[in-house]
Amino acid sequence: MKAVFVEDAEKITVKEITIPTLKANEVLIKVAVAGICGSDIHTYKGLHPFRKPPVVIGHEVAGEIVKVGDDVTSFKIGDRVTVEPQIGTGESEGEFTGNVNYSDKRLAPGMGDWLGTMAEYFVSPEAQVIALPDSVSFDQGVLVEPLAVGVHAAYKGEVKPSDRVAILGAGPIGLLTLTAVRAKGVTKTLVTDVLDYSLDVAREMGASQVMNIRNNDEWITEAKKPFGGSFDKVFITAGVPGILNDALTLLKKGGRVVTVAMFHGQQDIDIEQLQQNEKEIVGCMTYNRPDSEAALDIIAQGELDVEKVISHKLTYEQADKGFEIVDKKQDRSVKVLVSFERGD
Repeated sequence: MKAVFVEDAEKITVKEITIPTLKANEVLIKVAVAGICGSDIHTYKGLHPFRKPPVVIGHEVAGEIVKVGDDVTSFKIGDRVTVEPQIGTGESEGEFTGNVNYSDKRLAPGMGDWLGTMAEYFVSPEAQVIALPDSVSFDQGVLVEPLAVGVHAAYKGEVKPSDRVAILGAGPIGLLTLTAVRAKGVTKTLVTDVLDYSLDVAREMGASQVMNIRNNDEWITEAKKPFGGSFDKVFITAGVPGILNDALTLLKKGGRVVTVAMFHGQQDIDIEQLQQNEKEIVGCMTYNRPDSEAALDIIAQGELDVEKVISHKLTYEQADKGFEIVDKKQDRSVKVLVSFERGD
């Protein structure tokens, strides 16, 4: 089968490899489409904490089951599916929490023997597979995983319909976090970025206010004006220097910041502002099964158009182009999909 490798930092290749052998509890999925995620770009740049080149890349996927292991009972050949791409014990420091995303031994595609999704075929344990309703296309199905990140963020933020919500970063995760908070009934939303075209997409996806903060030292003051004051919840979906203190300054007393983006290195924290105003900073790591199921429900209901986040759909032979335009934010790229379906 053909598979897309991150061969080395900023080097993408397509190789012929053997289709993995199924275990009894696994299914073989013929991949229709896979997505390029921000964490894939971290791998592409050689910065990911645990997914290191050379590796078959990708963890977002939608496709059709073409083979099932002997012990599989919930799925059959021909089922259209996506995958929750994480396996874990739920154990954290010896304590069983039931939260897979807390697992000390969490496994994801591109780690160990579990190959990434950006290949003609992808193997997944039955327990991680999620059936797609007939009404949900493969392009929509591949968005279940990144939308689950947004759903989990909204959960960690304890979002209420009356909240004033700011989302700092209009990349795919920021835009899908916007979808998740809108699904909670929130109508007062601000999305910030430094790229106008990303903010155009945020507006199309229902943001009540957008703001380009590039070269604007007064943006925090200006951002509060349409909302009549500070924000109840602030979601950080861009891991850039200084953004944590910006989020705290946007936040009302007693409000909550949710850190969704991947960060590298240290971030300064204005501890005085945090402590004296009883503000909160909450970590947010991937998702759990209820978040994935809720994400699929949002997509299946069809009231919020998640497909607006898709800017490109390329063939797997063009994967190198896809990674480059996402990394360098070229060609108005937002969410880029890589197709393994012939005839696209």
